[in-house]
Amino acid sequence: MASFTVVVGDPESGLAHQLEAEGQDANRFIGKEIGQEVDGSAVGLDGYTLEITGGSDNAGRPHNETVAGSRLQEVLMNERQTGYKPGRDGERRRITARGREMSAETAQINATITERGSESVESLLGLESDEDGDDE
Repeated sequence: MASFTVVVGDPESGLAHQLEAEGQDANRFIGKEIGQEVDGSAVGLDGYTLEITGGSDNAGRPHNETVAGSRLQEVLMNERQTGYKPGRDGERRRITARGREMSAETAQINATITERGSESVESLLGLESDEDGDDE
């Protein structure tokens, strides 16, 4: 069975939440590509919609949206993009990257919230703190 760490970014609050997807919930991500949307209930965010923005495999190689499928491929990078930051103008380097499709080799998936549900993210994840202020 597949198991992923899903890092969900919340653009409204600016926070990121690291969640686990295992078993059937993880299977909802397999076959999806960067830019596609997934139901948030796979990671406990009922009513939310998540957009896959990237990921990395179990060796730390990033998913690259220019590579089709889920295979490994060496990509000649000549400008700043995921997995490569040139040190000077005109520098190029061949970087091994994984394709844009999520597979069983994926270890981490990065996603962002595109549609919100009726409850807050903190309440769905059980992160709300009791701030009654009655500490006298």
